[in-house]
Amino acid sequence: QVQLAESGGGSVQAGGSLRLSCLASVGTITNRCLAWFRQAPGKQREGIAVIYTQGGETHYRDSVKGRFTISQDNAKNTYYLQMNSLKPEDTAMYYCAADALLPVPCDYRWSHGDFGAWGLGTQVTVSS
Repeated sequence: QVQLAESGGGSVQAGGSLRLSCLASVGTITNRCLAWFRQAPGKQREGIAVIYTQGGETHYRDSVKGRFTISQDNAKNTYYLQMNSLKPEDTAMYYCAADALLPVPCDYRWSHGDFGAWGLGTQVTVSS
């Protein structure tokens, strides 16, 4: 199983941008289901974005569509979450997660948070 570590969190004003990175220090990100989740205090964890690395297909939570972009760099064994036009409601701890593409379908993993590898999280705080 891969080992993941997030970076890039911080504090920004509303309308600003951040790029989160998720480095796989053990294992590779190729041919995997890669995702970003977030959890705000007192709220349930929610899936933000997912990429199926085999075909490059991506999906996003409705609240971040058009503002966030998930991407990957296989040469760096890293995937990213570019976050633009940030809003105070985006404030949360952000986690990256990864697992095999099969046998469990990637869309199931994303909708159920069913990933074997998780990072420790990076905090994003957006002030108004």
